[in-house]
Amino acid sequence: MQSLSNRKKVIEQKPMNFWEKIYLPAIFKGLGITIRHFFKKIPTIKYPEEQRPYSKNFRGQHSLKRDEQGRERCTACGLCALSCPAEAITMTAAERTKDEKHLYREEKYASVYEINMLRCIFCGLCEEACPKEAIYLDGPHVTADYLRKDFIYGKDKLVEPKFDITMLTQEKSI
Repeated sequence: MQSLSNRKKVIEQKPMNFWEKIYLPAIFKGLGITIRHFFKKIPTIKYPEEQRPYSKNFRGQHSLKRDEQGRERCTACGLCALSCPAEAITMTAAERTKDEKHLYREEKYASVYEINMLRCIFCGLCEEACPKEAIYLDGPHVTADYLRKDFIYGKDKLVEPKFDITMLTQEKSI
């Protein structure tokens, strides 16, 4: 069968000489590269004191966002849990009462929202799937721990703290 372009490439293989047959020049060339890299000064970062700059698309720890009035944006639609390939997100939906109107935006909210950080692969699909822009991967690194249960983050670790505008105006006046 002929190719569609009718172009053929003729490959010529020239015979190897004596030095190429015993591979010594190639071995010495590889050793030279290794020795050059061995003595090269590598910039070491002393982590706790210094932190390296991160790229704009760095994906850190998850955070559940609030709206301008301090209410949680999450409506427990479950799209983030469905889009998660590692199945790391679990949630339980509940209906808000009249006295919780200042805490949640919609009638339905996530009473339990948990992310298993050991399963999470930080792909960002939960962030893209959320229609309310409630979840972002904009936090710091997930810190190390000794127990597996400490890697299941609930709303206590995920929801961002309320922003109090009165504190900001008081700081400016001082």
